[in-house]
Amino acid sequence: MSGTAGTVSVAGALYAGRVIGHRGACARAPENTLASIRRAALDGAAMVEVDVKLTAEGRPVLFHDDRLERTTDGHGPVASATLDMLGALDAGAWFGPEFAGETIPTLEEAVETILGLDLGVNLEIKPCRGREAETARVVAQVVNAMWPDDRPPPLLSSFSRESLAVARDTAPDVPRALIADDLPGDWREAALILGLKAVHLGPAVTGADIATVRSGGHSIAVWTVNDPARAAAVLAQGAQAVFSDDPRVVIRGLNDR
Repeated sequence: MSGTAGTVSVAGALYAGRVIGHRGACARAPENTLASIRRAALDGAAMVEVDVKLTAEGRPVLFHDDRLERTTDGHGPVASATLDMLGALDAGAWFGPEFAGETIPTLEEAVETILGLDLGVNLEIKPCRGREAETARVVAQVVNAMWPDDRPPPLLSSFSRESLAVARDTAPDVPRALIADDLPGDWREAALILGLKAVHLGPAVTGADIATVRSGGHSIAVWTVNDPARAAAVLAQGAQAVFSDDPRVVIRGLNDR
């Protein structure tokens, strides 16, 4: 696999398809695992979203929560666990016996899988408290090192504006999106300062919110939408994509309409 020598160039659409698999396809496989990414691809998603945190020694792994209990057989904070400790955990049995032995992947393993499946990806920078800058820097460095020049770049997103600022400085040509439950009153200022390409808003988004973001020349995607009718509605209002736990259901529903 050929990586870049610094930063990747922006090319092509920001979103690959209208339905983005949330944490892979987390309604059908354990979230943020390679199995979930593969499931999303099998279910027709052209793009996935995954969360990235750092281990105790600063290695990037796919994980959502600050603690291990909900989605592994481990205990304690992710930030206190080394990569070797995390690698020994079962991240699949909690979801179903057929996924027993599924592990927490490194970001590098996830990127290799995503590229091999020809998927687009939204990497959500999901830092543990106090590691906003460090997490963003490591994620951006992995993208710079691994992402091929001839592929549309990943999209980096975060609730943390500090993380987005560091991503901007570390990988300036990789597009960025601010995540928020509701449209922030200062979103235009943030978009200018952070060089945002998009805003990702929660399920209570309104048509007026969508129109406001689009009128500013920015893209918008909506999370987390599992009802095909709701997906159709926000797409008709101008959202370019939705995040879904079960992309198969939403894709089929949209295709049937």
